[in-house]
Amino acid sequence: MQILMIGDVIGKVGRAVVARVLPTLKQEREIDFVIANAENAAGGFGLTHKVAEDLFSSGIDALTGGNHSWNKKEIYELLEKEKRVLRPLNYPSGVPGEGFTILRQKTKTLGVINLCGRIYLDPIDCPFKSIEERLDKIREEVPNILVDMHAEATSEKVAMGYFLDGKVSAVIGTHTHVQTADEKILPGGTAYLTDVGMTGPVDSVIGMKKDVALKRFLARLPFRLDAAKGKGQFCAVLIQIDPESGRANRIERIQMEVETDDSDS
Repeated sequence: MQILMIGDVIGKVGRAVVARVLPTLKQEREIDFVIANAENAAGGFGLTHKVAEDLFSSGIDALTGGNHSWNKKEIYELLEKEKRVLRPLNYPSGVPGEGFTILRQKTKTLGVINLCGRIYLDPIDCPFKSIEERLDKIREEVPNILVDMHAEATSEKVAMGYFLDGKVSAVIGTHTHVQTADEKILPGGTAYLTDVGMTGPVDSVIGMKKDVALKRFLARLPFRLDAAKGKGQFCAVLIQIDPESGRANRIERIQMEVETDDSDS
């Protein structure tokens, strides 16, 4: 079973890159399921109904979130209605939406879990305890599970990889928007990557316009950040899983530059 995880989709450029690259890639690599982190997909912050539908139309099966999941007001309704859109599992009880879903494709199934770290981010519930409390029940429903660990600290992501080794098929990090080069299969058969990177504008500061980002660093004032435009990049990771055991057999990073129109995000 072939699974593609796409790194944080940034604004209109990111969506255009996905639409251009994904259909051909799915066919060429015989990909069964596609997951993307979409917490920055609407103008660089948050997710809307229309943006979600655009991404689903491009061939994505599930969208994960993170600390920017709540930036658009309509996300509350979207999370309640659309089970293919996730928010982190470790938000407190009563929060709209779910942190887990099951994808089905003919005879194949894949569980997707979204977690959010706490180091340098909001102090929500513990991601380790939250997944530990629910994982056994989830594994009864589906043996093949991908975890999006949306976190700032590499140590927290690495720790989650070892914490879940042998219990899930893959732990893939998102959030920093910079792809790391530490892909591996852990001893228990879990595929791991600290950060898959971003799918968005190349000429940017992690997806945002350079001049504004520089002003914020130099002046320490809260200038409004906007998604950049221009040439895009596609960052993803391809994971091959044995559907019977749920163990990963192979992990491959993907990064490519993609020409897009020069429209606003």
